[in-house]
Amino acid sequence: MSSNEPPRTPAPRTALRNPVGSHVPVAGGLATVGLSYARDLGAETVQVFVANPRGWATPPGNPKQDEAFRTACADEGVPAYVHAPYLINFGSHTEATVEKSVESLRHSLRRGREIGALGVVVHTGSATGGRTREVALRQVRERLLPLLDELTHDDDPFLLLESTAGQGASLCSRTWDFGPYFEALDAHPKLGVCLDTCHIFAAGHDLAGPGGVKQTLDLLVDTVGAGRLKLVHANDSKDVVGAHKDRHENIGTGHIGAEAFRELMSHPATDGVPLVIETPGGKEGHAADVARLKELRD
Repeated sequence: MSSNEPPRTPAPRTALRNPVGSHVPVAGGLATVGLSYARDLGAETVQVFVANPRGWATPPGNPKQDEAFRTACADEGVPAYVHAPYLINFGSHTEATVEKSVESLRHSLRRGREIGALGVVVHTGSATGGRTREVALRQVRERLLPLLDELTHDDDPFLLLESTAGQGASLCSRTWDFGPYFEALDAHPKLGVCLDTCHIFAAGHDLAGPGGVKQTLDLLVDTVGAGRLKLVHANDSKDVVGAHKDRHENIGTGHIGAEAFRELMSHPATDGVPLVIETPGGKEGHAADVARLKELRD
Protein backbone atom coordinates (compact mmCIF):
# COMPACT_ATOMS: atom_id res chain seq x y z
CA MET A 1 0.00 0.00 0.00
CA SER A 2 1.47 3.41 -0.94
CA SER A 3 1.87 6.14 1.66
CA ASN A 4 -0.75 8.21 -0.19
CA GLU A 5 -3.49 5.63 0.29
CA PRO A 6 -5.76 5.88 3.34
CA PRO A 7 -5.33 3.10 5.92
CA ARG A 8 -7.57 0.14 5.36
CA THR A 9 -10.10 -0.72 8.01
CA PRO A 10 -10.80 -4.37 8.82
CA ALA A 11 -13.76 -5.84 7.01
CA PRO A 12 -16.81 -6.08 9.29
CA ARG A 13 -17.64 -9.52 10.63
CA THR A 14 -20.11 -11.18 8.28
CA ALA A 15 -23.30 -12.10 10.11
CA LEU A 16 -24.08 -15.77 9.67
CA ARG A 17 -27.56 -16.69 8.55
CA ASN A 18 -27.64 -19.47 11.14
CA PRO A 19 -24.86 -19.53 13.74
CA VAL A 20 -24.31 -23.16 14.76
CA GLY A 21 -23.22 -24.18 18.23
CA SER A 22 -23.87 -26.36 21.24
CA HIS A 23 -25.01 -26.55 24.79
CA VAL A 24 -21.72 -26.49 26.71
CA PRO A 25 -20.66 -27.65 30.19
CA VAL A 26 -19.76 -24.88 32.64
CA ALA A 27 -18.83 -26.71 35.84
CA GLY A 28 -15.53 -25.13 36.83
CA GLY A 29 -16.13 -21.79 35.14
CA LEU A 30 -18.64 -20.23 32.78
CA ALA A 31 -15.89 -18.65 30.68
CA THR A 32 -12.85 -20.81 31.36
CA VAL A 33 -14.65 -24.14 30.86
CA GLY A 34 -17.73 -23.25 28.80
CA LEU A 35 -16.08 -21.05 26.19
CA SER A 36 -13.03 -23.29 25.94
CA TYR A 37 -15.33 -26.21 25.15
CA ALA A 38 -17.22 -24.10 22.61
CA ARG A 39 -14.03 -23.03 20.85
CA ASP A 40 -12.87 -26.64 20.63
CA LEU A 41 -16.12 -27.44 18.79
CA GLY A 42 -15.87 -24.46 16.46
CA ALA A 43 -19.17 -23.27 17.95
CA GLU A 44 -20.62 -19.99 16.71
CA THR A 45 -23.28 -19.82 19.45
CA VAL A 46 -23.57 -21.30 22.94
CA GLN A 47 -26.17 -22.36 25.47
CA VAL A 48 -25.47 -22.84 29.18
CA PHE A 49 -27.11 -23.69 32.49
CA VAL A 50 -26.73 -21.11 35.26
CA ALA A 51 -28.09 -23.49 37.92
CA ASN A 52 -28.47 -27.21 38.48
CA PRO A 53 -30.96 -28.18 35.72
CA ARG A 54 -32.55 -30.82 37.98
CA GLY A 55 -32.77 -28.75 41.16
CA TRP A 56 -34.20 -25.56 42.65
CA ALA A 57 -30.97 -23.90 43.82
CA THR A 58 -30.37 -20.32 42.64
CA PRO A 59 -26.58 -19.78 42.80
CA PRO A 60 -25.29 -16.20 42.50
CA GLY A 61 -22.64 -16.87 39.90
CA ASN A 62 -19.06 -15.61 39.71
CA PRO A 63 -18.74 -11.93 38.69
CA LYS A 64 -15.30 -12.44 37.13
CA GLN A 65 -16.49 -15.41 35.08
CA ASP A 66 -19.68 -13.53 34.14
CA GLU A 67 -17.70 -10.55 32.87
CA ALA A 68 -15.21 -12.73 30.97
CA PHE A 69 -18.02 -14.72 29.38
CA ARG A 70 -20.07 -11.66 28.43
CA THR A 71 -17.05 -9.81 27.02
CA ALA A 72 -15.77 -12.77 25.00
CA CYS A 73 -19.19 -13.49 23.50
CA ALA A 74 -19.61 -9.84 22.53
CA ASP A 75 -16.09 -9.52 21.12
CA GLU A 76 -16.32 -12.76 19.13
CA GLY A 77 -19.92 -12.25 17.97
CA VAL A 78 -21.17 -15.40 19.70
CA PRO A 79 -24.87 -15.29 20.67
CA ALA A 80 -25.38 -16.85 24.12
CA TYR A 81 -28.48 -18.47 25.63
CA VAL A 82 -29.48 -19.86 29.02
CA HIS A 83 -31.56 -22.99 29.54
CA ALA A 84 -33.71 -22.77 32.68
CA PRO A 85 -34.01 -25.81 34.99
CA TYR A 86 -36.19 -28.71 33.88
CA LEU A 87 -38.31 -28.77 37.05
CA ILE A 88 -40.06 -25.50 36.22
CA ASN A 89 -43.79 -26.00 35.57
CA PHE A 90 -46.19 -23.07 35.71
CA GLY A 91 -49.08 -25.47 35.04
CA SER A 92 -48.52 -27.53 38.19
CA HIS A 93 -51.37 -28.10 40.64
CA THR A 94 -48.85 -28.00 43.51
CA GLU A 95 -48.40 -24.50 44.90
CA ALA A 96 -44.89 -25.21 46.15
CA THR A 97 -43.82 -26.22 42.63
CA VAL A 98 -45.31 -23.07 41.14
CA GLU A 99 -43.65 -20.83 43.74
CA LYS A 100 -40.29 -22.51 43.15
CA SER A 101 -40.84 -22.18 39.39
CA VAL A 102 -41.30 -18.42 39.77
CA GLU A 103 -38.13 -18.11 41.85
CA SER A 104 -36.11 -20.35 39.53
CA LEU A 105 -37.13 -18.63 36.31
CA ARG A 106 -36.64 -15.16 37.79
CA HIS A 107 -33.11 -16.29 38.71
CA SER A 108 -32.41 -17.61 35.19
CA LEU A 109 -33.66 -14.38 33.62
CA ARG A 110 -31.53 -12.25 35.95
CA ARG A 111 -28.46 -14.40 35.38
CA GLY A 112 -29.15 -14.29 31.66
CA ARG A 113 -28.92 -10.51 31.72
CA GLU A 114 -25.74 -10.63 33.83
CA ILE A 115 -23.92 -12.84 31.32
CA GLY A 116 -25.28 -11.09 28.23
CA ALA A 117 -27.58 -13.89 27.07
CA LEU A 118 -30.06 -13.07 24.33
CA GLY A 119 -32.66 -15.53 25.54
CA VAL A 120 -33.67 -17.86 28.36
CA VAL A 121 -35.27 -21.14 27.30
CA VAL A 122 -37.99 -22.64 29.50
CA HIS A 123 -40.14 -25.71 28.95
CA THR A 124 -43.83 -24.97 28.60
CA GLY A 125 -44.88 -27.49 31.25
CA SER A 126 -48.01 -29.55 31.77
CA ALA A 127 -51.41 -29.47 33.44
CA THR A 128 -50.95 -31.74 36.44
CA GLY A 129 -53.44 -33.05 38.98
CA GLY A 130 -56.09 -33.82 36.39
CA ARG A 131 -56.85 -30.16 35.72
CA THR A 132 -57.89 -28.89 32.30
CA ARG A 133 -55.50 -27.10 30.00
CA GLU A 134 -57.62 -23.94 30.32
CA VAL A 135 -57.27 -23.89 34.11
CA ALA A 136 -53.53 -24.50 33.86
CA LEU A 137 -53.09 -21.73 31.29
CA ARG A 138 -54.92 -19.28 33.57
CA GLN A 139 -52.33 -20.10 36.20
CA VAL A 140 -49.54 -19.65 33.63
CA ARG A 141 -50.90 -16.17 33.03
CA GLU A 142 -51.15 -15.31 36.71
CA ARG A 143 -47.64 -16.42 37.60
CA LEU A 144 -45.58 -16.01 34.43
CA LEU A 145 -46.88 -12.74 32.98
CA PRO A 146 -45.57 -10.71 35.96
CA LEU A 147 -42.08 -12.12 35.32
CA LEU A 148 -42.26 -10.96 31.71
CA ASP A 149 -43.35 -7.51 32.88
CA GLU A 150 -40.21 -7.34 35.01
CA LEU A 151 -38.06 -7.43 31.84
CA THR A 152 -37.65 -3.68 31.53
CA HIS A 153 -33.89 -3.36 30.93
CA ASP A 154 -32.62 -2.91 27.37
CA ASP A 155 -30.32 -5.89 27.83
CA ASP A 156 -32.89 -8.24 29.37
CA PRO A 157 -33.12 -11.57 27.54
CA PHE A 158 -36.17 -12.86 25.71
CA LEU A 159 -38.14 -15.64 27.37
CA LEU A 160 -38.16 -18.49 24.85
CA LEU A 161 -40.90 -21.11 25.16
CA GLU A 162 -39.83 -24.65 24.27
CA SER A 163 -42.56 -27.17 23.52
CA THR A 164 -42.37 -30.77 24.67
CA ALA A 165 -42.55 -34.13 22.89
CA GLY A 166 -46.22 -34.42 23.86
CA GLN A 167 -45.93 -36.68 26.89
CA GLY A 168 -48.73 -36.68 29.46
CA ALA A 169 -50.80 -33.53 29.89
CA SER A 170 -48.37 -31.28 28.04
CA LEU A 171 -49.54 -27.69 27.59
CA CYS A 172 -47.62 -27.19 24.38
CA SER A 173 -46.35 -29.83 21.95
CA ARG A 174 -47.75 -29.10 18.46
CA THR A 175 -47.14 -25.79 16.67
CA TRP A 176 -50.74 -24.61 17.18
CA ASP A 177 -50.44 -25.14 20.95
CA PHE A 178 -48.22 -22.05 21.08
CA GLY A 179 -51.33 -20.01 20.18
CA PRO A 180 -53.21 -20.37 23.50
CA TYR A 181 -49.92 -20.08 25.40
CA PHE A 182 -49.08 -16.78 23.69
CA GLU A 183 -52.65 -15.56 24.23
CA ALA A 184 -52.39 -16.36 27.94
CA LEU A 185 -49.30 -14.14 28.07
CA ASP A 186 -50.76 -11.33 25.93
CA ALA A 187 -48.18 -12.10 23.21
CA HIS A 188 -45.73 -10.15 25.38
CA PRO A 189 -43.02 -8.38 23.37
CA LYS A 190 -40.27 -10.24 25.29
CA LEU A 191 -41.81 -13.62 24.45
CA GLY A 192 -40.33 -15.90 21.80
CA VAL A 193 -40.06 -19.53 20.74
CA CYS A 194 -37.27 -22.08 20.93
CA LEU A 195 -38.13 -24.86 18.48
CA ASP A 196 -36.65 -28.25 19.37
CA THR A 197 -36.63 -30.40 16.23
CA CYS A 198 -36.70 -33.68 18.17
CA HIS A 199 -39.61 -32.52 20.35
CA ILE A 200 -41.73 -31.22 17.48
CA PHE A 201 -41.04 -34.41 15.48
CA ALA A 202 -41.91 -36.61 18.45
CA ALA A 203 -45.11 -34.61 18.93
CA GLY A 204 -46.26 -35.48 15.40
CA HIS A 205 -44.84 -32.97 12.92
CA ASP A 206 -43.14 -35.07 10.25
CA LEU A 207 -40.03 -33.03 9.47
CA ALA A 208 -38.65 -35.95 7.44
CA GLY A 209 -41.62 -36.15 5.07
CA PRO A 210 -41.96 -34.21 1.80
CA GLY A 211 -42.49 -30.56 2.64
CA GLY A 212 -42.62 -31.37 6.34
CA VAL A 213 -40.17 -28.72 7.47
CA LYS A 214 -41.84 -25.97 5.43
CA GLN A 215 -45.29 -26.94 6.64
CA THR A 216 -44.19 -27.01 10.28
CA LEU A 217 -42.42 -23.65 10.16
CA ASP A 218 -45.27 -22.07 8.19
CA LEU A 219 -47.71 -23.28 10.85
CA LEU A 220 -45.53 -21.86 13.61
CA VAL A 221 -45.36 -18.44 11.94
CA ASP A 222 -49.12 -18.49 11.32
CA THR A 223 -49.64 -19.25 15.01
CA VAL A 224 -47.26 -16.84 16.78
CA GLY A 225 -46.33 -14.37 14.05
CA ALA A 226 -43.15 -13.59 12.16
CA GLY A 227 -40.00 -12.91 14.15
CA ARG A 228 -40.98 -14.88 17.24
CA LEU A 229 -38.73 -17.86 16.47
CA LYS A 230 -35.50 -16.91 18.24
CA LEU A 231 -33.62 -20.20 18.66
CA VAL A 232 -33.61 -23.77 17.33
CA HIS A 233 -32.53 -26.81 19.32
CA ALA A 234 -31.19 -28.91 16.47
CA ASN A 235 -31.54 -32.53 17.54
CA ASP A 236 -32.23 -35.63 15.48
CA SER A 237 -34.60 -38.25 16.95
CA LYS A 238 -33.95 -41.83 18.04
CA ASP A 239 -37.67 -42.54 17.62
CA VAL A 240 -40.21 -42.31 14.81
CA VAL A 241 -42.48 -39.34 14.23
CA GLY A 242 -45.33 -39.10 16.72
CA ALA A 243 -43.65 -41.39 19.27
CA HIS A 244 -43.94 -38.78 22.06
CA LYS A 245 -40.45 -39.74 23.22
CA ASP A 246 -37.78 -37.13 23.93
CA ARG A 247 -34.66 -39.05 22.88
CA HIS A 248 -32.10 -37.03 20.96
CA GLU A 249 -29.86 -38.48 18.24
CA ASN A 250 -26.86 -37.11 16.36
CA ILE A 251 -27.54 -35.05 13.25
CA GLY A 252 -28.35 -37.22 10.24
CA THR A 253 -28.30 -40.54 12.10
CA GLY A 254 -31.85 -40.45 13.45
CA HIS A 255 -35.36 -40.57 12.00
CA ILE A 256 -35.40 -36.88 11.05
CA GLY A 257 -32.35 -37.11 8.79
CA ALA A 258 -29.84 -34.55 7.55
CA GLU A 259 -31.91 -33.15 4.68
CA ALA A 260 -34.53 -31.77 7.06
CA PHE A 261 -31.89 -29.63 8.75
CA ARG A 262 -30.74 -28.28 5.37
CA GLU A 263 -34.36 -27.34 4.59
CA LEU A 264 -34.79 -25.77 8.00
CA MET A 265 -31.82 -23.47 7.43
CA SER A 266 -33.26 -22.22 4.14
CA HIS A 267 -36.75 -21.33 5.40
CA PRO A 268 -37.48 -17.60 5.82
CA ALA A 269 -38.56 -18.10 9.44
CA THR A 270 -35.06 -19.22 10.45
CA ASP A 271 -33.17 -16.32 8.86
CA GLY A 272 -30.73 -15.12 11.52
CA VAL A 273 -31.82 -17.79 14.02
CA PRO A 274 -29.02 -19.71 15.79
CA LEU A 275 -29.00 -23.53 16.01
CA VAL A 276 -27.84 -25.22 19.21
CA ILE A 277 -27.28 -28.96 19.43
CA GLU A 278 -28.12 -31.06 22.51
CA THR A 279 -27.02 -34.39 21.08
CA PRO A 280 -25.25 -37.44 22.58
CA GLY A 281 -21.62 -38.46 22.09
CA GLY A 282 -19.69 -36.06 24.30
CA LYS A 283 -17.24 -33.56 22.85
CA GLU A 284 -16.39 -35.75 19.84
CA GLY A 285 -20.04 -36.21 18.94
CA HIS A 286 -20.78 -32.52 19.48
CA ALA A 287 -17.90 -31.44 17.26
CA ALA A 288 -19.11 -33.77 14.51
CA ASP A 289 -22.67 -32.45 14.75
CA VAL A 290 -21.56 -28.81 14.67
CA ALA A 291 -19.43 -29.56 11.60
CA ARG A 292 -22.31 -31.45 9.95
CA LEU A 293 -24.75 -28.58 10.43
CA LYS A 294 -22.22 -26.12 9.02
CA GLU A 295 -21.86 -28.31 5.93
CA LEU A 296 -25.62 -28.45 5.49
CA ARG A 297 -25.87 -24.69 5.94
CA ASP A 298 -23.00 -23.77 3.62
